[in-house]
Amino acid sequence: MKCLMRLIRAKDHCGLWSDDGDAELLAKFITTHEQRRAIPIVGDLDPLILWRLNTFYAAVGVAIEVRSSLLVSRTMELSPEGIGRVLFTTKRLVLLSSPLRNVHSFGFSTLRKCADTGTKLVSEAVAAIEAYPDVARA
Repeated sequence: MKCLMRLIRAKDHCGLWSDDGDAELLAKFITTHEQRRAIPIVGDLDPLILWRLNTFYAAVGVAIEVRSSLLVSRTMELSPEGIGRVLFTTKRLVLLSSPLRNVHSFGFSTLRKCADTGTKLVSEAVAAIEAYPDVARA
């Protein structure tokens, strides 16, 4: 969550969110079940949802870098239907490959769910680095 907040603040070049508190900014990542049902799954992806998706996975990448002291690359492929994959890699090792489904309604039911998901992804990537340290650092 700290990495997510740092990224949101860092991307606020014009100061649009400078008056908003952390809770208000993190609330943008919450999507209730009612909101999910109201989102059409046909059509172009909403720019706010793409921003949420990109910012969340960028924060995961930053957290991996902080915990491992390695540079991490993130690649995200996304189809117009809202299906895709995100990959986190070092120079020679795939740290994490996560499928993306139902991107049209990307969000979390609670902030706890957001934090738990991010922590789980970071832990999996760091575990891969610890399992294959020579390959990760090559």
